[in-house]
Amino acid sequence: MPRILFAAQDARWDQYQAPLTAALEEVGLTARLDCDTSDPATVDYMIYAPGGPVQDFTPFTGLKLVQNLWAGVEGIVGNDTLRVPLTRMVDTGLTEGMVEWCVGHVLRHHLGIDRMLATQNGDWRHFDFIPPLARDRKVTVVGLGALGAAVSEALVALNFQVRGYARRPKDILGVESFSGDALHAALVGAEVVILLVPHTPATEGILDAGALACLAEGAVVLNPGRGGLVDDKALLAALDSGQVGHATLDTFRTEPLPPSDPYWSHPKVTVTPHIASETRPETAARVVVENIRRGEAGEPFLHLVDRQAGY
Repeated sequence: MPRILFAAQDARWDQYQAPLTAALEEVGLTARLDCDTSDPATVDYMIYAPGGPVQDFTPFTGLKLVQNLWAGVEGIVGNDTLRVPLTRMVDTGLTEGMVEWCVGHVLRHHLGIDRMLATQNGDWRHFDFIPPLARDRKVTVVGLGALGAAVSEALVALNFQVRGYARRPKDILGVESFSGDALHAALVGAEVVILLVPHTPATEGILDAGALACLAEGAVVLNPGRGGLVDDKALLAALDSGQVGHATLDTFRTEPLPPSDPYWSHPKVTVTPHIASETRPETAARVVVENIRRGEAGEPFLHLVDRQAGY
């Protein structure tokens, strides 16, 4: 009987114990599931999240797989003590949540909702701002993995002009795709840019002054990806100059975002507290258990992390 260690924060155990147990029953897999780290050599599979009880994987001599609970793996991928396969979370609930957050904020800015809310003073008047139709609005999605592809497809379905950038060429219906060294080409004239590329050494500060200068004047920046993708000084300067009209930011280099951070008080910034897409225990549990089932059956794991690429 395989042993599964839940190595995340204590509060997460209360959220995940029942869904994981139910998912194991669904596939007919009998296993020992617990959060006790006292006997590491007996652990076959580990469900992991940063900030949990495990930092050194060396004592886990029987470990077959570490399943990360989150889509991002920057908190573990560089751990030299981890010598077994690592998989990241790709599940329908997380993807749907990200699509809803991104599409909601694109529409918010596209339709000028903030401007309307700011002038609710009892004066019935027509605004001088009439938004273009979606077919005339240029949106660039930086990152075309599972999340970026799903967001792009949803925006295409709403008739936006969608361009996408990825490290390698991607073929997504209705999306003009750019890759390699063509990031700036993908950004030229973009009125909305969405950052969904993984945070790696290659993407550190990818939205810098040069990239921001490519955008249409007054463009909107949405960052539900990772804080390290943004050159913060360059973004603040672009907001002050008007090159960027608004930034809606969900992820930051330091979290929680310190009260003194200029993003909190900037009139052209919306801060959301890393809520763009939470991993849902009910759907994530099935992804975790499917990989454990595969491990026991000798089948390939899903969503393996390329340790050299960083995702």
